[in-house]
Amino acid sequence: MPEHTETSGHGDISVGVAGSGDSSASATRITPGNALRPEDIALEVRTGLVKPSAEVAEYALRLGDDALILAQRLGHWISRAPELEEDVALGNIGLDQLGHARSFLTYAGGAWGKSEDDLAYFRREHEFRSAHLFEQPNGDFAVTIARQFVVSYYQFELYRRLTESTDATLAAIAAKAVKEVDYHRDHSAQWILRLAQGTEVSRQKMIHGLKLVWPYVGELFADDELTTRLAEAGAAVEPSSLRADFDRLTGEVLAEAGLEVPQTPAAPGGGRRGRHSEHLGYILAEMQVLAREHPGASW
Repeated sequence: MPEHTETSGHGDISVGVAGSGDSSASATRITPGNALRPEDIALEVRTGLVKPSAEVAEYALRLGDDALILAQRLGHWISRAPELEEDVALGNIGLDQLGHARSFLTYAGGAWGKSEDDLAYFRREHEFRSAHLFEQPNGDFAVTIARQFVVSYYQFELYRRLTESTDATLAAIAAKAVKEVDYHRDHSAQWILRLAQGTEVSRQKMIHGLKLVWPYVGELFADDELTTRLAEAGAAVEPSSLRADFDRLTGEVLAEAGLEVPQTPAAPGGGRRGRHSEHLGYILAEMQVLAREHPGASW
């Protein structure tokens, strides 16, 4: 079983941040206590209380784009999941990812005078900085679970360490997100076990799903000049430093499921530099069309 981290419940988090809001709801979920909301970040940016450096903004953009593209992918499962309860679960995970994206993009936009909507809807494909794993097609249910398994274990380790960032806003966003990702981690691990130990058909589908997503794992843990500089300053987490814990924890789940870690060649990657697979363009076309057709519209 995966390493257990004590939490006070899905979404039950409280982060002390100057200027944080009250108990009113965020756009994506109820936010109890004084937990950080995208609206709080936007207010602090607007009033000049916080402003990320250009490098911190670029880092936040990467994390926000990862979460935004995955949220869009998971939204396709609404009304299509194998059972009603799973329909709700995948929808909620997608909404959590959307909430993380809003926070990271709002903070990133503070460096360039742009809103979260500006960054989500009015950038072109080569301006997105998401890793390739997040844009991969949903496939069947086992493929989606395999992708979510990798993502949730990667994001959990990343956010857990990012709570110690010297950048107070990044730390606060991570402190909220890690509690939600812990739930995502448990959800995906339980499905790995269930599918691997179910019928022969479900087991083969799970093995196939893992083989499809594993080539994209390496890109998540690739360092570059930006992450190295920010990590040395204590603001970011160097991706390669997460790999050992990721391998150990995912390996424990796969071993319990009777599965092997796929031995597959790494995909080229390039998402952090704006080089994407053929899949991202289709996602953006669907996600951005309404905002581009009717700029400034609200409903």
